[in-house]
Amino acid sequence: MAYLSFISDDDLKSAVLYILETAQSSLRDIEKKFGKNVIDPFGALFEMPGFGLSKDEWVENEKKRQAQKTLQNHIGTFHQKIIGSVLGWEDRKVGSIVDLVNTEKKIVAEIKNKYNTVTGAKLKDVYDTLHDAVLDKLSKYKGYTAYYVEIIPKKPKPYDQEFTPPDNKTGGKRASNVKIRRIDGQSFYALATGIPNALEQLINALPQVINDLLGAEKLSREEIAFIKEYFDKAYKEPPSKKQP
Repeated sequence: MAYLSFISDDDLKSAVLYILETAQSSLRDIEKKFGKNVIDPFGALFEMPGFGLSKDEWVENEKKRQAQKTLQNHIGTFHQKIIGSVLGWEDRKVGSIVDLVNTEKKIVAEIKNKYNTVTGAKLKDVYDTLHDAVLDKLSKYKGYTAYYVEIIPKKPKPYDQEFTPPDNKTGGKRASNVKIRRIDGQSFYALATGIPNALEQLINALPQVINDLLGAEKLSREEIAFIKEYFDKAYKEPPSKKQP
């Protein structure tokens, strides 16, 4: 039985293996380079007594923190690989104008892992890239709808709205356009696959894929339930309290 209905097992395993290997290689790289990179001595000074850490414990925590930062930079690429393997979608790879294209649906998308992956003045750069991709008369994607995808939203509330980031030069915002949109990850997965709970299906399938790839039960039932709680907090609005 397939892990998921909207992507092949081979493509899913390939995307998961990419992240697992990135995690392992980033930790190995940190082990080799630790001490060669500049370490914040002030942060270390306060973290050890503030967090109750010994010198050795602080070093191990710092290594994992640096490796985690590297890994987090690749999670967006993981989602790009997943959606790019769905029927009708194309992963345009790193360095292309846009991350994903669907010529049948006339959609292009830029994938970011979290709502705060891009902030401040850089948001307007994303807008400008999407604007030129779908509105420039010379662009091959002219007339498409462009999506800025934030896989992890700031609040557990779905959105698919016009993308109007602030412009620090004018003090205003970029012009609204129905063709340039901002959307949360759960809504985009639903749009891309036609399955309303596709993202939830993915998070539910991943522990088994990981365990199968590693040939051992690396994630216990307790740990899986722990992760699922955070998924629910990220995407599911808590029930409103009824007034007596």
